[in-house]
Amino acid sequence: MRFQIHLRIFVMMLTLMAIVFSTQAQSVKELEAQRKQTLQRLESTNKMLNETKNSKRSSLNKLTIIKKNITERKVLIKNISTEIGQLDTEIVHLDQEKTKLETKLQQLKSDYAKLVQEAHINQNLYARIMFVLSAKTFDQSYRRLRYLQEYSDYRKNQVNEIEKVKTEIVHKNDSLQVHKTTKVKVVQQKENEAQKLSKDESHEKVLLTDLQKKEKNLRADLKIQQKKANDLNNKIERIIAEEIRKADARRAAAEKKRVAENNRRQTEQNRRLEEQSKARTVTKNIAKGAPKNAPKSYTKSLSKSESRPEPESKATENDNSTSSSVSALTREENLLSGNFERNVGRLPWPTSNGFIRGHFGIQQHPVLTHVTTNNKGIYIQTPSGSNARAVFEGVVTQRFSIPGSNNGVIIQHGNYRTVYANLTQIFVKEGEKVSAKQAIGKIYTDDENGNKTELYFQVWKDKNVQNPERWISR
Repeated sequence: MRFQIHLRIFVMMLTLMAIVFSTQAQSVKELEAQRKQTLQRLESTNKMLNETKNSKRSSLNKLTIIKKNITERKVLIKNISTEIGQLDTEIVHLDQEKTKLETKLQQLKSDYAKLVQEAHINQNLYARIMFVLSAKTFDQSYRRLRYLQEYSDYRKNQVNEIEKVKTEIVHKNDSLQVHKTTKVKVVQQKENEAQKLSKDESHEKVLLTDLQKKEKNLRADLKIQQKKANDLNNKIERIIAEEIRKADARRAAAEKKRVAENNRRQTEQNRRLEEQSKARTVTKNIAKGAPKNAPKSYTKSLSKSESRPEPESKATENDNSTSSSVSALTREENLLSGNFERNVGRLPWPTSNGFIRGHFGIQQHPVLTHVTTNNKGIYIQTPSGSNARAVFEGVVTQRFSIPGSNNGVIIQHGNYRTVYANLTQIFVKEGEKVSAKQAIGKIYTDDENGNKTELYFQVWKDKNVQNPERWISR
């Protein structure tokens, strides 16, 4: 029993060590890929920051982009530090392997030198023949001959092994050189990024101080923006509620029609059964009053004519086809809903690049203390000229506009809907089917606010707004 407990503890320790090792053993290539991705995001934010240079006045837009720049640069520096550490580890590992190979090579060369000396002593053909023929038995002679053959093969294998180890040493040297060169570049990049980070943080302090002096103007601007956001959210909510109401009305009408058709068919069936019952009664009465000498075919023909069922009307077939088409539409909506739901956390972004400037829910104002905003969606800031794109296949149900908030598009995915607002141009029509990543409109660029280009994005399930960050990929 005690042995089993110790065994379990040992297995658990091995598992934990394996997990730790796999976490630490993140390859240099993976770290390099992460560094490149972060650099791409920094390139995007730098582009947005350059677009604000036309405006000399301090603004929340500038502050937001610089804050994002600082965050991304800190991530980059941390990533570079991890990459340097991993490079150091691999350089040490490669150096150790190289030393082992060099030791092995020396041993192989030493062994081969001994073989050459022995071969030189026994190189006389006469001596080798005599070595074989001097055996006491035939079996011993055969073994001696085999020994000479294997000895020759072994010498050849030693030569091949020496060449193989030499090649491995060359590869290790090349890898060491590449790692050392990469480390020099990465260390230099880390120093450059640290200098840029220091500049960004100084710029942030200046902007923050300047904006804090303009608290009155910021509060006035916030009030205007909040009113626009409320008007937009209220309109979207009304539109979606109306869409759902109409869809429910269509389903209710279809259900009412189906029930009415079933009732009509039941009434028709009851009427036929009643007529057949009356006909059978009349037939029995006639049969009772028939002449004694009347043929049997007379009564049989009466019963057959009275019990023959009437054909169903063509209207019933048409109504059934209508009912089946409504059911098919519902199945399609359910299929879309299921597929959308299964992609939670994996949907593509509604823009090709950018960052989330305003997160979902209650958020602290970046400058004003004790001031919060409650966002019903997310605000994605992106470079000017960017397009909004659908995050999933669906059907365009609405194109709408709000004074001061530009235009918007609603796409239905079964009982889910996605909303894309603050568009200047719309590329799709109502009723059009769209695919994932299809461009649906051009995002508005505010020339008066440092070329700020921002998409407002929402996700709804029926009448309930969702957190879009749960749905899009990280």
